[in-house]
Amino acid sequence: MKAKASGKRVRYAVVGLGDIAQSAVLPAFANSRGNSELTALVSDDPVKLKRIGRQYQVGRLCDYGDYRALMRSGEVDAVYICLPNELHREYAVHAAEAGIHVLSEKPLAKTEAECEDILKACAENKVRLMTAYRLHFERANLEAIHLLHSGKIGELRIFQALFTQQVKPGNVRLDDHLSGGSLYDIGIYCINAARYLFRSEPAEVFAFSARNGDPRFKEVDEMTSAILRFPKDRLASFTTSFGASDSAVFTVVGTKGVLRLNHAFEYSDSIEMELISGGRTIRRKYALRDQFAAELIYFSNCILKKREPEPSGIEGLLDVHIIRSLYESARNGLPVRTRELRAPHRPDLRQEIYRPPARRRPKIHAQSPSR
Repeated sequence: MKAKASGKRVRYAVVGLGDIAQSAVLPAFANSRGNSELTALVSDDPVKLKRIGRQYQVGRLCDYGDYRALMRSGEVDAVYICLPNELHREYAVHAAEAGIHVLSEKPLAKTEAECEDILKACAENKVRLMTAYRLHFERANLEAIHLLHSGKIGELRIFQALFTQQVKPGNVRLDDHLSGGSLYDIGIYCINAARYLFRSEPAEVFAFSARNGDPRFKEVDEMTSAILRFPKDRLASFTTSFGASDSAVFTVVGTKGVLRLNHAFEYSDSIEMELISGGRTIRRKYALRDQFAAELIYFSNCILKKREPEPSGIEGLLDVHIIRSLYESARNGLPVRTRELRAPHRPDLRQEIYRPPARRRPKIHAQSPSR
């Protein structure tokens, strides 16, 4: 049975109740209740289902074995997929085939073929598909795009970024089968930022991966450094690490100035901008906000108003293709030419949506970002 969004609110099932769901997605429904409603929870952990269902007063609790039945029940209009990367394709395709709209955490899937399966299923069943790029609605990143393309620092030449953190043993992100490595988890932010700041696609990429002997990194890279060559001979470079102190910063250097964002990719810290131009330095601090509520509000509006989302499935496919190309380069020690694909739209300031920080609730068995 195909669900239809009734009235002015889209009914969501959140699929997977790990860290990202509990710390950010579920609390965001309080800030998006104007057009979004949390209707169902899906997990294979009965304790989580019961306790979180009680926390959020959700009556429809479902394990993975009953997922297809939930999709065809007529009780939900959309899913927010918070599962490990390996499972994104399966659960997105099942939802689309039942006529349910799909909002999926990034990366959209682990391979280009899996991304294309999701795109095909959503297109054939005429449902909306959005990859959850929360920074496409966040003020500091959108203002950076605006300032850079207003000529404030001249012609853009260089992008550099660091996104590093310490990941605890046993975390699903250290499982190659389920998640895949640092580029899938945090490198994707650097890649996506380079693309939306340069407003183009890289033609060639090169990477080195490293492991430091720590047993945490038996299956995935501890650290990867990458170089992306963009049109007009612009270069983007970044390093990601699962074994270094916290850092999340990017810098763009132009012919006449520099723009830097600190905490650029975070959702639990305020973001700071430094703009050096014309001999002056301007610093701005952007207050903490609920980036996940902005995603929900935007996607629900796309469903209700029958619009295609800007951070589309193509956006997700492009980043996965670049990630796969970078790992190929790291394995072979050679540059890799990328496919000639282009995002149909780019984010801009018109997409900004502000909601105040959400109230966090105690997490239950949330070592993994999924399940």
